Amino acid sequence: MQTMREALACTTPTTHTKVASPLGDLTIVSRAGMTIGLYFPNHWYRPDPCSFGAEGDVGFDDVRRQLGEYFAGQRREFDLPLSAGGDELQRRVWDLVCQVPYGETSTYGRLARELADGTTAQEVGAAVGRNPLCVLIPCHRIVGSTGKLTGYAGGPRRKRFLLDLEKDTVERPSRLC
Repeated sequence: MQTMREALACTTPTTHTKVASPLGDLTIVSRAGMTIGLYFPNHWYRPDPCSFGAEGDVGFDDVRRQLGEYFAGQRREFDLPLSAGGDELQRRVWDLVCQVPYGETSTYGRLARELADGTTAQEVGAAVGRNPLCVLIPCHRIVGSTGKLTGYAGGPRRKRFLLDLEKDTVERPSRLC
């Protein structure tokens, strides 16, 4: 049985906007007041842009502001209504990804072990690669077992940028008042 929110989401139009970032213009997709997509240019597994609905600016202020704060090194967590969709395994993997602290990394293998259900590191990698909410669900924090920057939907250059941004913010000394 559908919840009221799910029923509303099925009948509410999808809209999108673009926001400039240090990584290129990001496309933000929203439905029923929830962010359902955040995509880089040339993002792997990017849905057909026709599914993004009409372009507009209404309803995107919070996500724009929070992304701006993040890229300025002033925000470590996002406080936004998100709906990533996905199947059960993908949602479980994305939940684990969200638990990796800002400025830290984890590995595909470690996430597979945390799932403790026989899921392989490769299956975790496939789920991470299908994340429709880049940056907001911080899949850039997941690296190979040797620390190598493997498979990122936005490409290795963007993954390195995001990891360096977080590392620099964590290592920056705080100012004393």
